[in-house]
Amino acid sequence: MNNPSRRSVIGGSLALAAAGTIARPYVANAAAKTAHVWWAQGFVREEDDALKGMVAAYEQASGNVIDASIVPFGPLMQKIVSALTSGDVPDVLTHPTAANTVVPQSAWHDRLIDLTDVVETQKPHYHPTALLASRYYNNVTKKRGFYLAPYMTGTLPFHVWGSLVDKSGYKLSDAPKTWDAFWDFFKPMQKALRDKGMRGLYALGMQPTTTGPADGNNMFYHFLVANGGNGFITPDGVPHLEDPQVKQAVIKSLAYIATAYKEGYVPPGALSWNDADDNNAFHAKQIIMSLDGTISTEVALYHKKEQYDDIVTMGLPRDNAGKQMPALLGVIGGFIPKGAKNVEVAKDFLKYVIQPKVVNEYLKSGLGRFLPPMPELAKSDPFWLDPADPHRVAYTTEGVLEPTVPYYPVFNPGLAEANAQQIWGAAEADIIREGMAPEAAAEKALRRIGEILAKYPVAES
Repeated sequence: MNNPSRRSVIGGSLALAAAGTIARPYVANAAAKTAHVWWAQGFVREEDDALKGMVAAYEQASGNVIDASIVPFGPLMQKIVSALTSGDVPDVLTHPTAANTVVPQSAWHDRLIDLTDVVETQKPHYHPTALLASRYYNNVTKKRGFYLAPYMTGTLPFHVWGSLVDKSGYKLSDAPKTWDAFWDFFKPMQKALRDKGMRGLYALGMQPTTTGPADGNNMFYHFLVANGGNGFITPDGVPHLEDPQVKQAVIKSLAYIATAYKEGYVPPGALSWNDADDNNAFHAKQIIMSLDGTISTEVALYHKKEQYDDIVTMGLPRDNAGKQMPALLGVIGGFIPKGAKNVEVAKDFLKYVIQPKVVNEYLKSGLGRFLPPMPELAKSDPFWLDPADPHRVAYTTEGVLEPTVPYYPVFNPGLAEANAQQIWGAAEADIIREGMAPEAAAEKALRRIGEILAKYPVAES
């Protein structure tokens, strides 16, 4: 199957209207009511077209009205925080980072509506990790519940400029199969390409940033998993910061990232990068490779075929012990704040959105930047594993077909607070700028995280 044209993509959006017949069992048939929805603006216009098509299909099927506000990524999070703080809230909220930021904290404080009845309508279809990543602890009820209705997921694949690797005289097929060795593989390419006149080029698009909000933390946690530290916080919400294996994983991770920076393989400005800066550096060919969330890096160039085809998307290598490494799976879904004026229609809309066929059409129309939370879709629809688009194949394989684990804030909301303080980036900066030993930087970071997590004892009844 060839890559979809602009016309066929929009056609896919409009095809969501046909899904209305599928959705009717989950659509209320009462008198029309309005729900106010805040949605993140897409990375490309096709994503916004897909949302509009889905909303139109729901309205046609239900008779209800969805007043959807499409807001850019950064300002939307500011609006969400302000709304949850003031209590002046819409009926449905969603944001690509909410599952690891505002949802854990809001569920803890009992500020969200439990969506178990929504998720249950499609529970048999969901990926187990997507379900695990949607159950948050409520400190008032002393139990977990579904406070997120997931409609898409994403992982961090590697993004590599194939032409730069070739120009350096290396072959990607020779890349090692374990974590540190894989990163090391790209380092000598920097000298080879600089010797050919590419003076401003760096090998690694790492994000040892103290700015955030998400990329630096996400990168660090992949290093932590690769070094055997996935037991950092367990699903029961209990931190294991004194575990020798966790401590060693933190030390090794900080040491590798900081050393790569100090040795000059990472752009100097990376210490203050925000989540868009690494994408911009990659697109400008200032870096050979990066580890970054979703295939937004590729999709941004979808209409520039030569550049789109030049990027190689790669899944994760094995961890440093040679074992298969699970990908950290980000889950994106809708949530309903307490104080919403039309919970009935809000839930009804989410029940519509999470139906497999509706999810599939929505995500396909958005060029596959995000993955379906239901494995059957990736296995049954050729779109997701079409060899004509190797970006989607590698991405889908990593995020849907291979092992995954949730991000840690779903287990304990204290980590959302810790992540917001960019503790890992600060630890990397301590090593890079202050000359602190990795062991001391790790101890300082773990001590601070421990102080934060102590405020969030998870004790389910």
